[in-house]
Order: sequence, then C-alpha cells, then structure tokens
Amino acid sequence: MKTIDLTMTKPTLAQILDYAGQDNVILQTTDGRHFVVVEIDDFAEEVAKVRANEKLMQLLDERSKEKEGISLAEARKQLKINTKRRKS
Repeated sequence: MKTIDLTMTKPTLAQILDYAGQDNVILQTTDGRHFVVVEIDDFAEEVAKVRANEKLMQLLDERSKEKEGISLAEARKQLKINTKRRKS
C-alpha cells in the first residue's frame, strides 16, 4: 500500500489513479484526514451486486441457520449406493 502525503506533494488525479492501478493508495490530507483509493475489479463488483440483492441475502441468511442434515450412511441409503467393493 502506498501512502501519499498531500502536505508534501500535489499529484494529479491521473497520477493517483495510476498508482492505485498498481497498489492501494492512502491519501493523507493537509488537515490529517485519510482516504483510500482502490481499483475495483470485476470480482469486487460482483460481490457488491450480490450483497445488494436483498432477496438472495435473505435466502442465504435463512439457509445458514439450518442445522439439520443427514449422515453419509443415510445419504447412501437414500441414493441406493452400495459401498461394498466388487471383486475384479
């Protein structure tokens, strides 16, 4: 992460964006505030869209609370899977 102290230098917006394309940037202002400039990739945009989907988030929340399940043996029984090996 690169920190740019704006009390010492005055980069252009294009320069800041160029830096942010290589690594995350922290801008420190003359009054002591800090800002982060980060390049957003496609994955980050997809995550943001998923988080904004209220119905999907509600479904995932409800599903994460489910505790019931079945054992592997029960799943094999239901699927009628024979676990005994055949002789070749």
